[in-house]
Amino acid sequence: MAVLERILAAILQLNVEWRDIVDILIMAYVFYRLILIIRGTRAEQLVKGLFILLLAMVISDHIGFDTLHWTLSQTLTIGLIAIPIVFQPELRRALEQLGRGKIFKTAYWSWSAQEFESMLDELTKAIPVLVKKRIGALIVMERSTGLKDWVETGIPVNGTVTAELLVNIFFPRSPLHDGAVIIRGDQIIAAGCYLPLTEDPGLSKELGTRHRAGIGISEHSDAVAIIISEETGIISLAHDGVLTRYLDEKKLRKALTDLCKPERDDSFSLWSWRSSK
Repeated sequence: MAVLERILAAILQLNVEWRDIVDILIMAYVFYRLILIIRGTRAEQLVKGLFILLLAMVISDHIGFDTLHWTLSQTLTIGLIAIPIVFQPELRRALEQLGRGKIFKTAYWSWSAQEFESMLDELTKAIPVLVKKRIGALIVMERSTGLKDWVETGIPVNGTVTAELLVNIFFPRSPLHDGAVIIRGDQIIAAGCYLPLTEDPGLSKELGTRHRAGIGISEHSDAVAIIISEETGIISLAHDGVLTRYLDEKKLRKALTDLCKPERDDSFSLWSWRSSK
């Protein structure tokens, strides 16, 4: 108790106001979120390198190594200019996550729960056929983040999702089988789309281009990617940069329902109303 009383007395002597406490808590949360964003990425090692350089600069100044201190300070000055370039993927990811907050959660298109269930029925009818025939597939479901940049790399389809259409698109030697299908609501927007590949160095070597593209699009957006392996028929799902493998139709349907089902059937959205004009 005596220790706590001394700590409290010291805080009171500092004349700390409630605004200062809130300010510290906000900054602590911001740094915590930044750590979560860069954790497991190349930026983590870069931050450690910058910290070592900063520590070395402080120590060299304290000891009196003027030449070393000047060199390190100039290096850090150049490094501050280079940080936005080096951390560009992480900065983009942070801004995208900020924009995916609940206040901006509504997509620029809307659909009902009935349309979702109809689309899901057709999707879960097509997947067993693709698995049985060992037909590789990459199906991307757009959510809040628009995928226009990647839609434009493929061939426009603009057709309602049906099991027959999906199977025919991915059938070997068909014109559109090499690439991804992008679904918006209950519509296939485009097929044969080229997606960004993940740069995760820890990814298993047995995973091919489809899996890397599925993970890559989930890192660049909040989209959900369904991957069917041509060699093994294994069903995988990529979301938020994480790959979940060995799914069956039941587990896949539950995962898609949890991630993609519209929250309200007839909700009014100013954004979606404006975009429909």
